[in-house]
Amino acid sequence: MDWTPPEAVVWRNRALMVFDRVAVPVAVCDVYGMVQLANPAMAAECGTTPGRLRGRDVLELFQPQETTQVERIAEALRLRHRSRYQVSVRWRAEGGAERYGELTADPVSDTAEDTPALLVMLRVLGEREPSAESPERGTPVTPVEARILALLAGGATTARAARETGLTTDGVTYHLRRLSARWGAATRTELVARAYATGVLVVGVWPPVPAAGADSGAAAGTG
Repeated sequence: MDWTPPEAVVWRNRALMVFDRVAVPVAVCDVYGMVQLANPAMAAECGTTPGRLRGRDVLELFQPQETTQVERIAEALRLRHRSRYQVSVRWRAEGGAERYGELTADPVSDTAEDTPALLVMLRVLGEREPSAESPERGTPVTPVEARILALLAGGATTARAARETGLTTDGVTYHLRRLSARWGAATRTELVARAYATGVLVVGVWPPVPAAGADSGAAAGTG
């Protein structure tokens, strides 16, 4: 049985902690583009949790604007070239806006002979707002965020919200920071009040629950 030095385990855990806290959307994919690991920032762009991105095709989550770019990268990887690759992509963000940007993929492996994994970073360049109904009503949050807001409204701590949603405490804090920035809320009390005011949470129900459409898949989220 392989033995891993304790020092390696410590550094791996530290690396994962940093990976989880990075504000830039980052994922690790296999050579075929299947997500193996994603940080909360990447998951938030897809409106889900890091755990639910595992096994997903990154090019289904973020649609290439030019298929020829992908074909060239696939051929380069088949030939074991180790360059940095960029793909122009677009995707649907929370709230319905269409975003566009670049995926940058860096092949990484322990040795030149090993089949590389892909360290994928997303750079958001801009977005086009949806022309439909006002974002003030409906559900201007992801299912995971709606679940977190319901837990906070019921008095849950960050640690309990993390356990209930399958996120880390840093992941929960990340979503709360995004909500605070989006709504201009200075406290968690203001976040909960805004959630009720915009119809994210059902009024007059205890324990608090997300409104229909806001909690689809939220309870099943994993981190």
